[in-house]
Amino acid sequence: MTTPGLDERARAVLDFERDWPVHRGAKDVAIRRVFGVTPARYYQLVARIVELPAAAAYDPLTVKRLRRRRDERRSKRTARALGERTGR
Repeated sequence: MTTPGLDERARAVLDFERDWPVHRGAKDVAIRRVFGVTPARYYQLVARIVELPAAAAYDPLTVKRLRRRRDERRSKRTARALGERTGR
């Protein structure tokens, strides 16, 4: 399925994130093997991809889940920076 504005690599990243829970093993190792990049670089790609309207059109559930997790992490970082207690 081709989605205008979304290249093959972006689709592969979304597919990987969608299917990741069914795989076993270290995700960092799989990221290096599948995409040939460091985990840090991969997560930078994910951050950019989830902001694309074409990504939400391609896989709305995965994009929504990734955005929600990003927003939760951001809220926790902000709370820690302000000295507030988090749920941990």
